[in-house]
Order: sequence, then C-alpha cells, then structure tokens
Amino acid sequence: MKNRIVVLLCAAGFMVSLAGCSIVPFSDDVASSQEVKTEEADQEGEIDFSSQSGEEDVVVEDAEPADTQEVENEPEENTEKSDTEELDSPLAKAKVMAMQYDYDGAIELLKSQPDYEGDSEMKKAAEDFEAEKATCTPWPISEVTHVFYHTLVYDTDKAFDGDSDSGGYNQVMTTVDEFDKITQSMYEKGFVMVSLEDMAKKNEEGVMQSQAIMLPPGKKPFVLSQDDVSYYHYMDGDGMATKLVLDENGEVKNEYIEDDGSVSVGDYDMVPLIDSFVKEHPDFSYKGAKGIIALTGYNGILGYRTDISYQERPDDLNEDKKKWLDAHPDFDLEKEREGAKAVAEAMKANGWEFASHTWGHLNVGAIEIERLQADTQKWMDNVAPLVGGSDKIIFAFGADIIDSVENYSGEKFDYLKSQGFDYFCNVDSSQYWVQLTDSYLRMGRRNLDGYRMYYNPDMLSDLFDAGEVFDSSRPTPVPEM
Repeated sequence: MKNRIVVLLCAAGFMVSLAGCSIVPFSDDVASSQEVKTEEADQEGEIDFSSQSGEEDVVVEDAEPADTQEVENEPEENTEKSDTEELDSPLAKAKVMAMQYDYDGAIELLKSQPDYEGDSEMKKAAEDFEAEKATCTPWPISEVTHVFYHTLVYDTDKAFDGDSDSGGYNQVMTTVDEFDKITQSMYEKGFVMVSLEDMAKKNEEGVMQSQAIMLPPGKKPFVLSQDDVSYYHYMDGDGMATKLVLDENGEVKNEYIEDDGSVSVGDYDMVPLIDSFVKEHPDFSYKGAKGIIALTGYNGILGYRTDISYQERPDDLNEDKKKWLDAHPDFDLEKEREGAKAVAEAMKANGWEFASHTWGHLNVGAIEIERLQADTQKWMDNVAPLVGGSDKIIFAFGADIIDSVENYSGEKFDYLKSQGFDYFCNVDSSQYWVQLTDSYLRMGRRNLDGYRMYYNPDMLSDLFDAGEVFDSSRPTPVPEM
C-alpha cells in the first residue's frame, strides 16, 4: 500500500533537540551497562538526580432554633435541587457540547428529546449551533503544536532549596503559578486542547488517516501531555503532590502532604488544574479532550505503588523502595492497584488519555532491542492493565527509536508496532513537527519548563510571554543542560 506522508519540521531543530536540547531531567537517569544485568537494574533508569532522595478550620455558626432552621433551609434545598436539574437538562448539556465544538452531537441530543418539536428554546439553540458550525474550517494537522510538562512544583521553597535535586527541578519542572499563567495565556490566544486521535486514527482497514479538526475563527488546536505522573519516591518532601485520588464527589484531585504531616486534597498538579479550568472554560477543550499522561512503572503509577517488585522484593530492590516498604508494613499490592485503576477510569471518563513512557524511563535510542522488549513487557504487565492499555508511547529523555527525520523502520519500530503502538512522540524544539504515514503518527513536543523559559523565551512567544510567566522564586541562572 502506498504510504502517505505529511511532514512539517525544522530539520536542524529536530536534530539539535535529540542531540542536546531534549529533556534529560536528571544525570543519574541513564542506566549503566552493569545495571542491565539485574532485574532491578531497569529501575535505576529512573528519573532521579540524587542518591536519595490541612484542611482549613471550619467555623460553625451558632445554631438557630430548629423551627427557624427548617423554614429557612427548605427553600435553599429546593433551589439547589432546581439548579442541579437545570445543569443536567438536555439543553444545558447540549450547550456545553456546542461550546466544545461538538455541534453535531449537541444538535442530535436536542432533536432526540420527545418534546423537541414543541420546545422553542431547544429549536432556537439547534439553529444557533448550526450557524456556529457553518463558521468552522478544518485545521491542518501539520500545524498542531504539542506542549508538555513534568510534575508541577507547588512549594518553590522546598523544590528550590539548594539540595542536589533542586537544579534538576529548576531545569525541567514548571511551578503551579507558571502553569496557571501559561494556561490562561494559551486560552486567551485561542488554543484548544485536542487528542492525538483528533489528528489521525486508523480506519477499518487499519490504515492511519488524518482527521478533520473543525474549529471556528480565532481558535487553534494543541496537544497537551505530562510525563512521569508516578510521584516518584525521590520527590517526597520537595513541594510537589504525592498522589492522585478521588474526592468525596468522585472528582480527581491531588493529595499534598503539609509540613505538619497532614494531608490536603486539592488542585496541586496538572490533572485537577486542567479539570477545574475546563469547568470554567469548556471551550478550552475540543469535544471533551484533555491531555495525555505518560507513565513509567518502576515506582508504580499516579502515586500508587503498583509494581510487582514491591510485593516480590527482589534482592536488588533499590533503597527508595525498601525505605517506603519499611514505612508501610501494611502494604497491599492489590489494594494499590485497585486505587490506581479507579483513578485512571475516572480520568479517562473525563477526557484524559494514557501513554507508555517506558517502564524504566529508558532512552529507547540507546538501548538494545532485547532490553526494549523486556522493559515493554514490564509495562504491559504492571501498567497497561490499570489504565486499559494504550496505543501511544511518549519517549523518555525526548529520545526516539531513530535519530533522523526519515520514516520509521527497523526492529525497534517493528516490535513496538507489534505491541499495539500507533502514536509516537519525542521532544523537538520546533513549533510544529508532525509525520503521518499509513502506519503511525509521529509528533514532536515542546517543553514548557524553567530551562526553555530562561534560555529560549522567544521559542515560546506564540504561546505566552515568558518574561511575565517566569516564577521569580526560581534561582537564576537556571542550570545549563
């Protein structure tokens, strides 16, 4: 079958990115040749650059007499019920769908209502949606940018405290304050989150085909991803979230450990921050799309210690895991896996997707095929069942299976395709880098972090003003890569 290829890139920028500007977060990430010889060795490819690494008080007013409370509270309850019913109405749901550019879905929802023909409000809304749809034009997938983050820094005093980890954090992490400003800027510039599958997907014959991203004037698509959402052991106490959890409303939030050891639940990292932003600004999402979460597996996923090594405790188990297990004598692998799976299912239902980041955070371009196969099998055994599998791989270190812009070929590509991967992402400094063939979609990503903001602010000007976003609490100069 004849290949279809769409390539838009800055070749020089691509090669520079892979050679020296890719995200290599920590100096100890690259596993040594000796480490390859042991089972636990793959874990030493972990993203670690050192050898080790409250709820608010509720004020209760004095209670009023029971009869007075009953009279005053009853209307409030009725009002809340009415508001909830209004938000859950077909018309309200259709309006949100239309705000997220799913005009056909919104119109179909309204017309499927039994009282549609006699409801002038629904009929008027359907007409408005048709008019808005008529303004949309297809966006070329070769002009879709892809941005990504690592775990966000919530407490800068702890992250940038001068210890052996702080330099790496300064390079490759983004603060919550920076993230919020970037998100607001991109929203104001008309950016809209899309999925890789909105760009291309397989047809019935298994051939990858480009898709039409239909947007109105002033809107432009982008892909969002986040790497290493495992909340690694070495990050403990460094001012970042520790886990993703479901709150009392079933919404995905973060746990954050306060100085006194108490645990707060809230928006401390990208997933809940984006969820909250889209609640306020539904038009920031295309048909409900959120971001892609790239997961390793050696420390588990999403803050849960889900890897089999925590249960089997091999002789070469690393010190971080030993320390954590000693502090958690009641560890139950199945309970951890159940918790992670519940969060993953809630995330997927809310527009999030998952990708492999390799189990051991490995440089796929530098390892032999045998190690890639062994590592992928660990990901398939320990991560894939918890997230429902994935056809996407986002390479660690910004690497790639080949170091050129040519079409994929060779044993590494053939193996990854045989494992079900159709979407491949590296790191590239160009505004756009997209390659589509009958077999795969390949895309470059742009790092929005301390290093890029400090050294190459002009490369981000289409997204935000780095001078206005850069967190003043960051030590400068940011360490060079």
